Amino acid sequence: MTRVLVVDDDTQLARALRINLRARQYDVDLAPDGATALTVAARFPPDLVILDLGLPDMDGVEVVHALRGWSSVPILVLSARGAQAEKVTALDAGADDYVTKPFGMDELLARIRSALRRSAPSDTDPVIRTEAFTIDLATKRLTTDEGEVRLTPTEWHLLEILVRNPNKLVSQRHLLQEVWGPAYETETNYLRVYIAQLRRKLEPDPSRPRHLLTEPGMGYRFEP
Repeated sequence: MTRVLVVDDDTQLARALRINLRARQYDVDLAPDGATALTVAARFPPDLVILDLGLPDMDGVEVVHALRGWSSVPILVLSARGAQAEKVTALDAGADDYVTKPFGMDELLARIRSALRRSAPSDTDPVIRTEAFTIDLATKRLTTDEGEVRLTPTEWHLLEILVRNPNKLVSQRHLLQEVWGPAYETETNYLRVYIAQLRRKLEPDPSRPRHLLTEPGMGYRFEP
């Protein structure tokens, strides 16, 4: 059974989530604060974390940082903070998705299924090799001549979509919908920021990219 850790100090909301998730055959643990969440996650490793940012003992972003120190578990932020800067901060810290309160249960369940699908390992995931780097999609390892390169979950998701479609134009809209969700399909600045970060980590000369190419006004292309 898939284990979900819900971290939220809103007792009513946490109880409602537990009822809805258990009805769909998820095993659910509840944590009312950050410290409890980290303890529970270490003792009973979850398959997915649903995390509120406004916790009584620490900011939820601190919990994301702490989890990312030892776990690649998908983290879905659920928060009343709707400002773009708040979302970017959480995603940069290592969260995989961001849902703003109030939310529809059907949308949340769809986001949960999507996050779990993305994190599921596959024995058939390919290894992509270029002269500059090697990507093992099964183990989510990226290496260069200098050693292993660490990517955030958001960077991984974006890179994975591109490398699974070699030499093909992937539209801005498609990337934004797949990585951040339908509400972000016009936020092209997200793509510019993350593609720039990936180029700094992967390309020998980020100012003259060889593998992560921009098609102005249309999208991006990965060339092995």
